[in-house]
Amino acid sequence: MSVHPYAGKPVRPEDRVNLGRLVSDYFLKTPNVNINEQKVTFGTSGHRGNANLNSFNQQHIAAICQAVAEYRTAQGYKGPLYLGKDTHALSEPAFATALSVLIGNNVPVVIQSDQGYTPTPVISRLIIVHNKSQGKNKNQADGLIITPSHNPPTDGGIKYNPPHGGPAEGEVTKLIEQRANDIIAGNMVELQSVEFDDALTSTLLSKEDFIEFYTEQLEQVIDLKSISQKYIRIGVDPLGGSGIDYWPEIAKRYNLNLTIVNPVVDSSFAFMPLDKDGKIRMDCSSPYAMAGLIAMKDDFDVAVGNDPDFDRHGIVTKSGGLMNPNHFLAVAIHYLMTHRDWATTCKIGKTLVSSSLIDRVAKLINRPLSEVPVGFKWFVDGLHTGEYAFGGEESAGASFLAKDGSCWTTDKDGFIMALLAAEILAVTGKDPYQYYLALVGQLGKACYGRVEAVASFEQKQILTSLSPDMVTSDTLAGEKINQVLSHAPGNGAAIGGLKIVTDNGWFAARPSGTEDIYKIYAESFIDEAHLQQIITDAQMLVNTVFKNAGL
Repeated sequence: MSVHPYAGKPVRPEDRVNLGRLVSDYFLKTPNVNINEQKVTFGTSGHRGNANLNSFNQQHIAAICQAVAEYRTAQGYKGPLYLGKDTHALSEPAFATALSVLIGNNVPVVIQSDQGYTPTPVISRLIIVHNKSQGKNKNQADGLIITPSHNPPTDGGIKYNPPHGGPAEGEVTKLIEQRANDIIAGNMVELQSVEFDDALTSTLLSKEDFIEFYTEQLEQVIDLKSISQKYIRIGVDPLGGSGIDYWPEIAKRYNLNLTIVNPVVDSSFAFMPLDKDGKIRMDCSSPYAMAGLIAMKDDFDVAVGNDPDFDRHGIVTKSGGLMNPNHFLAVAIHYLMTHRDWATTCKIGKTLVSSSLIDRVAKLINRPLSEVPVGFKWFVDGLHTGEYAFGGEESAGASFLAKDGSCWTTDKDGFIMALLAAEILAVTGKDPYQYYLALVGQLGKACYGRVEAVASFEQKQILTSLSPDMVTSDTLAGEKINQVLSHAPGNGAAIGGLKIVTDNGWFAARPSGTEDIYKIYAESFIDEAHLQQIITDAQMLVNTVFKNAGL
């Protein structure tokens, strides 16, 4: 996918979203679940869609929340459901729909005290802390977060976190997905709901100050004292996201030298530079979307950005600009494993499309590594039990244990990854990019790339079923193929695609779970030319698969 000529530049009038029409379509358009694109479909991070395209409308959210309420009843959960939302335009009406249905089903719901925004990691932390105090009784809490993550302002999303606090397992989301589609197909006659005004005055609804709760907890996971004492200058761009009111409280409580460079909340996100494809997208790992913060890199010791629901992080340094997410993951893992008093048996968790530099880091520090399919849900159980010290994915999402080795969150936490960058500088005297350079001096430099292409629903289905026997070549970019994987070595789960590995490189091909594209991830420890050859060979394989399928 080529770079758009306006990538990294300000939004033009023609790029702006008609928010009035978008919200109107949310309420007025009716999805047809006999059409695949209009069904409730849970990807790696919940159901996402666009109200204009009949894929994220009031019936979708109402049916999903009805299905979640029924699932809670079937499981015997009697504790509160923590409900959060981000700053996308569709999140506000979806929040109203969700609350009306949940209260209509007699679910006790807890929301932010001012009905404000709540980041994904905050919901996870709330669930974990509540359930830890309950033991094994049935007063277990769970949560819903209304967010499409970094997706464009036209999009909406919703994801369910059960009592373990992280993304729901595939078997759970499949139940919710199927039940929701059945409810829509049945013209919503099984829906139980109350008026929104009645939901707001219901005794089932509680309001808490989530900002104070989360801010007070942070010192359990980050060495904030060192950051304060070294007076690290931190620049923060919330990218108009749900954590915007959290940063000032964090800075005040822990005496941090922190500046919010962009305090704007605007659901059109018209303040964003355009992303690589010319769309508005709040991707904090994209140098185009992060162009504004990158331009300020010399004003701070370290600068950080987050996506709208704050489960992702972007790290900008004076010495290296915006860091590749893989590079920061490797740095974070090495630093944490050598600066935290965690059990040496704790595993390092990585997704199979994350850099093999992480494998080399694990070997260097003699720590066990577990490679799993794409999706943070694969780290949930391990983080919950302490089996995993760290779980991270190449799309700039990660979490790790608290300083005492207990579970912090079982969902990605952009706050702690951003603050960890400042801690690394405060404790070691090296910013994260300088730390990365020291690592590659020992372990070798990797060239990493990802390419995307538009894919139809049928093409994505074909890619999901790729198998080793479809690979007829015994070489990749001139090297002997060592492994052809359709299942992850860390847990044996299907990867929904294919990964091919050689001594000095690899690629993985898989469809996106949230967008109409497929992705090829590749890496070379030789050079950029070798990386490009790996990508070319990978594209030829995918095109052959499509051709053989008649697509």
